[in-house]
Amino acid sequence: MTDQNKTSEKPWGGRFSEPTDAFVERFTASVGFDQRLYHHDITGSIAHATMLAAVGVLTNEEKTQIIEGLAAVKADIEAGRFQWSVSLEDVHMNIEARLTDRIGITGKKLHTGRSRNDQVATDIRLYLRDEIDVIADELARLQAGLLDLAEREAGTIMPGFTHLQTAQPVTFGHHLLAWYEMLVRDGERLQDCRKRVNIMPLGAAALAGTTYPIDRAMTARLLGFDRASENSLDSVSDRDFAIEFCSFAALLMTHLSRFSEELVLWTSAQFDFIDLPDRFCTGSSIMPQKKNPDVPELVRGKTGRVNGHLVSLLTLMKGQPLAYNKDNQEDKEPLFDTVDTVKGCLKAYADMVPAIRAKTENMRIAAKRGFSTATDLADYLVKKGVAFRDAHEIVGKAVAFGVAESRDLSDMTLAELTGFSDVIGEDVFDVLTLDGSVQARNHLGGTAPRQVRAAVARARNNLAG
Repeated sequence: MTDQNKTSEKPWGGRFSEPTDAFVERFTASVGFDQRLYHHDITGSIAHATMLAAVGVLTNEEKTQIIEGLAAVKADIEAGRFQWSVSLEDVHMNIEARLTDRIGITGKKLHTGRSRNDQVATDIRLYLRDEIDVIADELARLQAGLLDLAEREAGTIMPGFTHLQTAQPVTFGHHLLAWYEMLVRDGERLQDCRKRVNIMPLGAAALAGTTYPIDRAMTARLLGFDRASENSLDSVSDRDFAIEFCSFAALLMTHLSRFSEELVLWTSAQFDFIDLPDRFCTGSSIMPQKKNPDVPELVRGKTGRVNGHLVSLLTLMKGQPLAYNKDNQEDKEPLFDTVDTVKGCLKAYADMVPAIRAKTENMRIAAKRGFSTATDLADYLVKKGVAFRDAHEIVGKAVAFGVAESRDLSDMTLAELTGFSDVIGEDVFDVLTLDGSVQARNHLGGTAPRQVRAAVARARNNLAG
């Protein structure tokens, strides 16, 4: 076989006088990772063929041949009978070549009115749209698990922290609802991202559109896109939607990482606030007593991986002129890995969170340490007419006395407390108890058990709606 014949095996080989270098062929091929787009590539091709027949570019017989041939190719792929070829570069050329092998010259007509540039842009959007819907379902499952746990622990008192120092008592349910609110924002960002993913670039061809009488609105309807894109140059070169998805993912993973950090702390012997089921933990090869919270730790670690993918895509796009450039082949692996990582982390958390068991007595004991009701005493004094700054100083002195005596405010006698201010009366003990403190914050967004249960009910309605 001559070099010219070898070159012509490529779908674009007519221009070239020598075959691609073997290393370059491997180096530039993407089929090793973009073959996961096969379903979306075939779906897009079926819609494209249907549209071409509707506008008279293909006959109905040719359309039927193509659609049936593509269905057979898909069946081969899903049965494991398809041999992917590096020499055909990517998923698109592999499928087109197999289609042509099956149905002959009609298969070569499928690419009429499109380019791999708009084809791959369409495939990625179809793929990402489907994955967004899967991720949204897993996110909702995690949110539902958090709400169930928050309702169950609505009255469980724990220390609230600032600077990781005991600040004020809160309920565990209230703390869990803070996590839930982070996920609400993540869900809103994901759905907003989906709107911009769901725009169809097919028909932009290589960069300037096509001379064929295509009906892009019809193709968009067939593929479930909200609309076709407006500008052919932007259509083939835009990867904003992938960057936006990775930005969503980085924020989601940041939130999951913050959850993870707290779970790791809370399962330690030093906190001992919660217990994770054994099925989400591992042991040590040398220390038999160990029960390691590997799932939260691994999720915390994978956050850096997703953050890296976001930076990778931003850097990939920052210097590219219009329109399509080969650089964009590098968009897929970061995007694909981000999708896989997010789905895995959400599944792990959605399975694990409902099974978290609170160690309520340990939480309560910890809440009594660190003078967590000091602010309540200051508020009490203000309500008795003491200026806030004076109240702050009075309570500070009371706390200093408690530190010296190793006693909490609630453990001091009335005589001792009145020594700091004569406006203090017997009713002070109503606010110095942990229960009194959390019950007093009975307003929208507050930590009172009644408010936690009301917030859970509202959240469930919003999640269902």
